[in-house]
Amino acid sequence: MSRKVIVTCAVTGGGSEVLAKHPKIPKTPSEVAEAALEAARAGAAVVHIHVREPGTGAASNRFELYERVVKTLRDAAIDVVINLTCGMDGELALDCLDPISIGKDTTLKNSIGRCLHAVKLQPELSTLDCGTMAFGERIFVARMSDLREMAMLLQEAGVKPELECFDLGHIQIAKKLISENIISGTPLFQFCLSTGYGAPATPSVMQSMRELLPSGAIWGGFGCGADEMPVVAQLVAMGGHVRVGLEDNIYLPRGVLASNAELVDNAVAIIERMGASVATPAEARAILDVEKRG
Repeated sequence: MSRKVIVTCAVTGGGSEVLAKHPKIPKTPSEVAEAALEAARAGAAVVHIHVREPGTGAASNRFELYERVVKTLRDAAIDVVINLTCGMDGELALDCLDPISIGKDTTLKNSIGRCLHAVKLQPELSTLDCGTMAFGERIFVARMSDLREMAMLLQEAGVKPELECFDLGHIQIAKKLISENIISGTPLFQFCLSTGYGAPATPSVMQSMRELLPSGAIWGGFGCGADEMPVVAQLVAMGGHVRVGLEDNIYLPRGVLASNAELVDNAVAIIERMGASVATPAEARAILDVEKRG
């Protein structure tokens, strides 16, 4: 039998710069949910969910927006594994260093403020970004104390963390959480590549990241922009799972705007032409060792 590859679709993300480039980026809860269901019909077993303010499209972490998306997905006839981001409300902006002045764009909240929606809605999966890092002038804060508390909150809610690693050191941080028994069960790693601020999407980097994983770990990844589909092929060849979607790339060929379903179609075609097959949601849950929620 061919190897089963899980396809995740990240349907909208939280970036604001993409709004001017792609007029059909999902913004409202109904648009996000419908995009997720279209991706599921195209072959995505997992949908990775951000929410946006419906009026402006600005990044949001409001519980009621997540609640509406999750309810729509759970009430739908088509099955899909839900993965909610916990990567919002973690940014620190500094207007000045002498004296230190915290900028008005700071969104930083405490641990429960960052993952309340995952704790209350209890999806199968939720992301845990495993390291403090700079995205240009923005600083994403993920101290060990923050990660421990968020991981424990997710564990108590029965939600499996997807350990997002933007660099090799983030894998070491995740392994420390695992060694402290804060991450239970078989760990799930996600390589976040070619974001412009972390690891590039090169075969040597992917190989190095894979070699750092604990034995038996489940893993996958994604590449951004033009790297999205080449990374799909490389990950499949290396034994990993894959993610595509408008959060990571908005184009098919250069200059041709994509939909989430079209990006999933491309990924499915690559996987099947390489001799693997696409996991169903039920098969994905078995691989990930999670139960259907809701």
